[in-house]
Amino acid sequence: MFALTNKPDMGARLYSGLIRMATDAERGTDAMRVIQHIAGVLVETYLVFDEPDQAMEASLRELCELMQAHPATGALSQTALPPAHIIDQETEKGRAVARAFFEEWLDCAFEFHNLMLVIVHNILIGWEAEGLSRAESLRLLVECVHKAMGFEIAAQELCDVVIDRKVACEGWGLGDCIASLSAVAGRRLAQSLNSDSCMIFRGCNIPDNLDQIVFVMTQEAVRLGVPAGSDWRFGLAANDVPVNAPVDLIFGIEPYCQSFFKAMQMTCKYDQAVSCAKAAGRMLAVAAGGEVPEMEPAIAKPLAMAAITETYKSVCMDHELASM
Repeated sequence: MFALTNKPDMGARLYSGLIRMATDAERGTDAMRVIQHIAGVLVETYLVFDEPDQAMEASLRELCELMQAHPATGALSQTALPPAHIIDQETEKGRAVARAFFEEWLDCAFEFHNLMLVIVHNILIGWEAEGLSRAESLRLLVECVHKAMGFEIAAQELCDVVIDRKVACEGWGLGDCIASLSAVAGRRLAQSLNSDSCMIFRGCNIPDNLDQIVFVMTQEAVRLGVPAGSDWRFGLAANDVPVNAPVDLIFGIEPYCQSFFKAMQMTCKYDQAVSCAKAAGRMLAVAAGGEVPEMEPAIAKPLAMAAITETYKSVCMDHELASM
């Protein structure tokens, strides 16, 4: 079986693919994007195993041994890493690359993982010759891997919590699940923009700030089978209509979200917003994906959009009134 995969050829293709995705004809190769794509490939590899979090930690230790270095220590500046929605977007590209290569990989997952570590080693050593120390590049990679894995685990766990606790025990419908997760994403976003020290954005610029999180939700839904279309905002309330956040649904799911984020040690509210948006997109796919969806996409998508938008506006307005 192991002889059936041309490892040198596949390794070269994977290496060149990662570099090409992060290269612009005018600006050259963006090292931070390469790191995020690598992080996505690694995370997708870990998810093959029964205990992905343990696989992640063992893999990162193995990479440090291979590099003969440890990640740089100390606090990262706010601008060292891209915002969470960018990390999610770029690491998902890396995950897509990994899935494409998995389709033609004929060996075990351990072999693919080992091949990936060799590729990472070669990339980071090459950067050290250009002035980026291996300790610093390792630190950035580790941070991106942890964030990407955190978003993935959060999305899955939050969906499971909503289904197990609210649908099975309290009779919520799928529409309630979608609206609640979307609304919490909007709430966490607004809170982060007004108070979160880990954010580099400030203010209540509703279209720009909201679009970042909405993109996370919509892309997760589309990746998992929800038709893309242009009907996400169909039927949304006009600007002159009072905001109408689904308060009861928010209060119904907030304690579970808070407990989970505390257990995950995910303290940054913007990271929490990205996680909830990702979970909402996944729940959208459960309800409105496939050939025979339980909810029509034309209904489910505006429902999610209305919940996240109205809640975001509501919290922003509350902050503005409190500051007067």
